[in-house]
Amino acid sequence: MRRTLRVALLGVAMLVLAGCSEADQHQIRNLAMPDRASAEGPYTYELWKWAWVAAMVTGVIVWGLIFYAVVRFRRRSDDEVPRQTRYNLPLEVFYTIAPVLMCVVFFFHTVRVQDEVLNIDPEPDMTVEVLGQQWSWTFNHGVGEQDPSATATGDDFAYGSYVYTSGTGAQIPTLVLPVDQTIQFNLHSPDVIHDFGVPSFLVKMDVIPGRVNRLQVTPTVEGTYAGKCYELCGVSHSRMLFNVEVVSQDEYDAYLGELADAGNTAELPILGGDYVREQAGLEDDSEGHSE
Repeated sequence: MRRTLRVALLGVAMLVLAGCSEADQHQIRNLAMPDRASAEGPYTYELWKWAWVAAMVTGVIVWGLIFYAVVRFRRRSDDEVPRQTRYNLPLEVFYTIAPVLMCVVFFFHTVRVQDEVLNIDPEPDMTVEVLGQQWSWTFNHGVGEQDPSATATGDDFAYGSYVYTSGTGAQIPTLVLPVDQTIQFNLHSPDVIHDFGVPSFLVKMDVIPGRVNRLQVTPTVEGTYAGKCYELCGVSHSRMLFNVEVVSQDEYDAYLGELADAGNTAELPILGGDYVREQAGLEDDSEGHSE
């Protein structure tokens, strides 16, 4: 019976995997996580992976107890009355203490990973002022020498001048970043709460009006990635997308020159204004008329 069950389970597993595409199999190996493209990503992935392990161990124990009770205490005849058990002290102690210990372990590792992911280097390699607005993004890149002690409030910013790129509901902006550089994102919002995140970086952070949240990321793999707003921020929340291109330092410097040549320059970062609330296909000033 055991051999038959093993063969059946193996056959089912092979049949399921055979029906998966290469992309599906890659997702299964990654436990539904994207490939890590930042120095912070592995910390988040390891927490996710061991949470799966803990969930599977818990599931095996629970399923095992269920099947054991079904088989061991099944009624063997119509006249049989099963022995009644009012309580089982060892079992009650186990299912009280075990969940508490699991929560303590999860809390410890979650705080450890959070401290690593949200750690702020007092001297990052560069700073980008990010504006999340209804319903697009503006990315301000500093030009010249950086002042890492700047507060990013009022007129106190890390650079003396900026180049920028902005998106609208009709145009998805692109955030260009140099590889292997620690980048600090100062997150601004002029309207409602947004959330800045790039799935492949495995980090994200809320963009809250009235305060400046700071997030540092070190991209480690050159390539093109998708970014988006993770916070429901209004009727056109789904339009708040952006692309990320991680390039070499030389390509990044050339990109800043292209923005300057295009006239996208400012003494202070662009933190709201003309681009706020623009939507593709808007027929009038009211919401809900976009294509």
